[in-house]
Amino acid sequence: MSDASRGPVRPGAAVGEAEAEALIHGICFKTGPPRRLGVEVEWLVQDARAPRLLVAPERLETVYMTLRSLPLTSALTVEPGGQLELSSAAATSLMECVRTVRDDLDAVRAVLREDGLVLVGLGHDPWQEPRRILRQPRYDALETYLDRTGPAGRFMMCTSASVQVCLDAGYDEPGPQGYVRRWWLAHHLGAVLLAAFANSPMSGGQPTGWRSTRQLRWTQIGTDRAGGPPLTSDPRAAWARHVLDAPVMGVRRADGPWDVPEAMSFVEWTRKRTPRAPTREDLEYHATTLFPPVRPRGHLELRMIDAQPGEDGWIVPLAVTAALFDDLEATETAYRAVKPLAERSLGSPAPHNPLYQDAARLALTDPELREVAETCFRAALAALPRLGAATHVTDAVAEYLERYVRRGRCPADDLLETTGGASRGPNGRETRI
Repeated sequence: MSDASRGPVRPGAAVGEAEAEALIHGICFKTGPPRRLGVEVEWLVQDARAPRLLVAPERLETVYMTLRSLPLTSALTVEPGGQLELSSAAATSLMECVRTVRDDLDAVRAVLREDGLVLVGLGHDPWQEPRRILRQPRYDALETYLDRTGPAGRFMMCTSASVQVCLDAGYDEPGPQGYVRRWWLAHHLGAVLLAAFANSPMSGGQPTGWRSTRQLRWTQIGTDRAGGPPLTSDPRAAWARHVLDAPVMGVRRADGPWDVPEAMSFVEWTRKRTPRAPTREDLEYHATTLFPPVRPRGHLELRMIDAQPGEDGWIVPLAVTAALFDDLEATETAYRAVKPLAERSLGSPAPHNPLYQDAARLALTDPELREVAETCFRAALAALPRLGAATHVTDAVAEYLERYVRRGRCPADDLLETTGGASRGPNGRETRI
């Protein structure tokens, strides 16, 4: 949620359909050598002594005021339900990214600790119903829009958290580091990452039957807002069309509530030019209100990974993803491993296809996903020293491989066992929402 524009509505010249398509086409994939890496880590914030109780909004706002004054390298933002997010600056190496975010998290935790609060790595709050503490026009508009498809949008806004890995798009030429291959790999490897790091099996104190309830919520929001485009040989054109055809979430105003149109796509807005003509700034904002599992923002943003348990759990998906995309040998291994999974998508865009649904529901109890995950983790573990990874990073990945991947498990299984939900089995009762 925090990647939506926070600036005021800026005046600008009206943009037409052809210009809008050209703008998206030109900026969605910024090509070049894969050199930079980033991560966005979201956290639930809970009372250290009473994790199942709601933290009062006034208490959160007081401590967040202190956090905003910290000299952090990462950008700190607050999500609609009070979740905290740290977004790293673009780093030139894995270890630079790890060190800066780790240092920032240490500083944030120290402030929270003084108030008896802790950061909790879960993809979906197991206990609480959605409660929005941010009252701003953009979130009012988003809530109004999402409510049209049911309550899933409120859960997504207020009770979910993730680890998002950001990678360079790649070269403009064919090959394993070309942007077309990396785009394809991101979608299919994304299902494996979703399964391996699933960590949200509960809602309202009950198992949902999905190991990643967070991904379930995204799927329930619908294809227009949370779906991806078809995978074609021309990702730029496919994404540009997807953005233009997506419904406009809100028409921004400098003062007062935003307009929330009924089923008006951006391309229709350029033609109708009402309630006012759209500008380039409106187009840029509109693109940030789309939430597919892989989003091109010049770079590639992988959004399918649940928040991870432990203070440093986020490092494992960051390291594994970086290794599988930026080490040539590991990239080839991952590509060959995930290629058979493409058939399970039945040609439908992620996440609204059988592959992503199996990954979210079954995780690594699915034999094929477990086998592919083990192959990819092994390749990543071999590649990490070549990327300059420190011992504590490679050790964390090795431990995760042994504890979860080889055993066909994920962190969601731990939570189910500790809460008694495991007795329901991997296909236990699904919460209907």
